[in-house]
Amino acid sequence: MDSQEYVTAEVESEAVNEDVSKTNSADGKDELFCGPQRSDATKDWTLMESTQAAAASQTSLDCGSHSGPDEPVFTGSSGDAALTHTSNGQKSKRISPRKDVSTPPYDVEMLSPDSPVSKTALVNDCDGTACAEDSQQFVEYSDSECSAKENVNMGSEDAEKAEYGGSSEMSQDLIGSQSGELFERGWLGTPIDELNRMPQCAPPLPHLKATHNHTVTVRTDFLREGEVPVPYPSKFKDAWDDVAVKMPCSEKNLFPMETEDGGGVQSRWELIQTSLRGGMKSSLDVRDAILRYNIAHAKKWDFTALNLLCTEYLDQSELQPLFDVVLPAMVDLALSAPVLCTMPIPLLKSRMNHSLTLSQEQIACLLANSFFCTFPRRNSRKSEYCNYPEINFYRFFEGTSPKKIEKLKTLLCYFRRVTQTKPKGLVTFTRQTLNTPPNWESSKTLLKRLHITCEGTIEDDGYGMLQVDFANRFVGGGVTGLGLVQEEIRFLINPELIVSRLFTEALECNECLIVTGTEQYSKYSGYAESFKWKDSHKDETARDDWQRRCTEIVAIDALKFRHFLEQFLPEKMTRELNKAYCGFFRNNGNSKHLSAVATGNWGCGAFGGDTRLKALIQLMAAAEAGRDVAYFTFGDAQLMRDVHEIHTFLTERQVTVGRLYHLLNEYSSSMCKNCRTTRPDVGLYSFIYERVSSPASADGPDSAKDSGISPPTSDFR
Repeated sequence: MDSQEYVTAEVESEAVNEDVSKTNSADGKDELFCGPQRSDATKDWTLMESTQAAAASQTSLDCGSHSGPDEPVFTGSSGDAALTHTSNGQKSKRISPRKDVSTPPYDVEMLSPDSPVSKTALVNDCDGTACAEDSQQFVEYSDSECSAKENVNMGSEDAEKAEYGGSSEMSQDLIGSQSGELFERGWLGTPIDELNRMPQCAPPLPHLKATHNHTVTVRTDFLREGEVPVPYPSKFKDAWDDVAVKMPCSEKNLFPMETEDGGGVQSRWELIQTSLRGGMKSSLDVRDAILRYNIAHAKKWDFTALNLLCTEYLDQSELQPLFDVVLPAMVDLALSAPVLCTMPIPLLKSRMNHSLTLSQEQIACLLANSFFCTFPRRNSRKSEYCNYPEINFYRFFEGTSPKKIEKLKTLLCYFRRVTQTKPKGLVTFTRQTLNTPPNWESSKTLLKRLHITCEGTIEDDGYGMLQVDFANRFVGGGVTGLGLVQEEIRFLINPELIVSRLFTEALECNECLIVTGTEQYSKYSGYAESFKWKDSHKDETARDDWQRRCTEIVAIDALKFRHFLEQFLPEKMTRELNKAYCGFFRNNGNSKHLSAVATGNWGCGAFGGDTRLKALIQLMAAAEAGRDVAYFTFGDAQLMRDVHEIHTFLTERQVTVGRLYHLLNEYSSSMCKNCRTTRPDVGLYSFIYERVSSPASADGPDSAKDSGISPPTSDFR
C-alpha cells in the first residue's frame, strides 16, 4: 500500500445505546448567563479490583479519540491529580478523586484488548470524563453522522485477543516491589515532576514580530501584560483571493437582489448588519436574521436545537439575559470585524510552514461571525473551501440531540465571558510540514525518559507539556455536528481552537497543527452521549512573554485500519512515525528546552490501532525529537506495565531507535506478512524480547552487556 495514501475519513453512524434524559434546566443555570455557581459535591469513588488491573484511572477528554462512532462502554473509577499553586507560581499535585468532571463508563476503544480492565466492569460513582473513540466523521455533512450506534462484539473476539496478548509476568529483577506500589501511586518510570514543562524549561522568547512565515495581526510595540492587544493595521485591508480568508465585511461580498431592471447585487455585509441589528427576542428571531443573508439555505437549515434550548431547557431568568445582554453583545462583537480584524487572515494551506498569531479578542470576533453564519463561500462542500472544515455554526443549531443543547450551553458560556470582559492575550496557530523525515533505519538515538500512568489526564496532569490532540485531518472533527469525543470536547471547552477551522486546510500525511495559547472557559462532565456543560472555568495558566497561555496543543491525525495486520505494513508504520515526529520536533530545538510530550493511546480504538505498537511509535518519535514522554493509559494498568517493561528493557539494553525500527519491520515480514489469521501467533513485545535477547543479537551494533533483565516468558504484546 502506498505510504502516502490516506485512509479516507468516514462518517460512521454514531448512536445511542442508552436513553439520554433531558438536562435539568436548573443545572448550572445561574452560571450560564448570570454568575458563578458552586458545583455539586460528588460521591466518593470506589474500585472493583480486577485480575491484573492494579488501578483504574480517571478518564477525561484526552482519552484517545478523534470523532467517531460510540462503542459499548464499561464503568471505571476516577482518580485525579489535583493541582495547587505554590508560592513560586508552579503547580504541585496531590492525588485525589476528581470533583469537577464526571466519568461515564469506559469505552473499549481506550483500553487494550488484552487488559482485564476491558473485560471487567469497574464501579464508578464519581464525576470524571471517560474517553475513547477514534474516528474521522467530518468528510460528509450528513444527518446520519451519529444516527446509529456501532456495537462491538466483546464475545468471540475476546478469546482470540486474550490468546494473542497473553499476560505479562514481569521479572522480579525488572519491577522489584513496584507491583505493590501500583495500588498507591498508579504510575511507573520517571516521576512526572522531573519531566520538562513550560514555561520553566523554555528559553526567553525573542521579541514578537511579523516575518515572511509568521503573520501577526496586532501591534507588537503596544503589547503589554494585562492590556487588550491593538489590531494592526489601523484600517481594514480587504482581500478577496485564494490565499486569505474571504471576510464577511469585504466589499466584494455581494448578495443577489431583485430590482425593477431585473436583477442586481447589494453588499452582503450591509444586509448582515441590518439583519442582526433588527433585534432578537426569541430563537425564531435568530433564525430569521441568519436566513436573511443565507436565503439559499432557508429550506435546508434546521434550528430545532436552538429552539429547544430556548423553549424547553432555559427558564425565563436565563432567557432574559441571553436575549437582552449576551446576544446583543455578540452582535456588536461580530459586526466589529472591520475594526478588529483589519489584516487579511492567511489560509494555512497544505505544504506550508506558516504561523498566524491572533489576539483572543480577534478570535472572539471571528467566532461570533461563525455563530451568526456570516462567512461567505463556506456553506457548501462544492465550494472553493471543500478541503477545509466547516466554520459557520449552522450545524450546532440543528436536530434534537441533547448533545447539541450541551454544546450550545458551552458556546454561550464562552460568548458571555468574552463579551463581559475582553480577553487580553494572543494565540498562535502553526502549520508545520515535515519535508525531510528522519532516517529511521540508521538512527542512533536512544529512547528518552518515560512516565507512564493509568491515572490522570493529559490536560490536567500534562499541564505545561506538549499535549497531543488525537485529531481528525479536518481539525476539530465533528465539533459543529454531533461529534462529542476527545477532540470535539477540547475544542468546546477551549473554543479558541475552533477558529483554526476557518483557515486550516485538511492535514496531509506529513503535517500537523500546533496551537499555543488557548484558554479553557468551561467545566464539563461526562463524555459523548453523557456530556454535560457544568459551569464556567477560570483558566489560571501562566502566560509567556507573547501573552499566550502556556498551553501547547498539537493536532496529529492517525491512519484508520480496517484490518489489524494492516498497521504493521512498513509503509504504514513509517507514516505514523513521521506524523508523530512532525508534531513533536521543533526547528533548532535544544532538548533541554523542550517540554515532555503528554500523550496516550493515539489512533487506537475505532481507528484500529494497536496500543502497544502505537506506544512504541510515539516513544521512538519523541526520542528522535529530543523529548521525554508522559503516557496516560486511561485506566489500563496492564498496558502501563507492559509499556514500562519494554521501555526499561530497551533502554537497559541501549537499543537505538534505528534498531527498534529494524525490529518492527522484521516483525512485519516474519510474523505478519504471511499470517493467515487475524492476528499473529507471537505478540510484538514478545518478538522484540526474543530478538534482542538472542545470541545473534548480542553481536549487533545496538547490543550492550546483559543488563540482568530477563524478558517475560509469557507471550504478550
